[in-house]
Amino acid sequence: MVIKVYIASSSGSVAVKKHQQAVVGFLEANRINFQEVDITMLEEQRLWMYCNIPKEKKPEKGNPLPPQIFNEARYCGDYEDFFQSKENNTVFAFLGLNSPPNVTDSES
Repeated sequence: MVIKVYIASSSGSVAVKKHQQAVVGFLEANRINFQEVDITMLEEQRLWMYCNIPKEKKPEKGNPLPPQIFNEARYCGDYEDFFQSKENNTVFAFLGLNSPPNVTDSES
């Protein structure tokens, strides 16, 4: 299983960049296997992302902003959903993962 984080590397929005960094940083820090998918480079990936975001999660106007998070083809949520799951200590459930990877005593 691979978590896919759809990002926009050329986004001019400071908020979008901060949100993307927050998600990626959390995944790296917790050694969660993930892949960044840059929707500004691959039109096909951008269209796939838009088509696979549930209707109720799409904004009334415009396109959904990155980061958008998927577990393979299953939609997990956007930054707000991720942030809420972090606040509630439910990130692994949010991502559709069983539990955190084991961390040895020497690393903690």
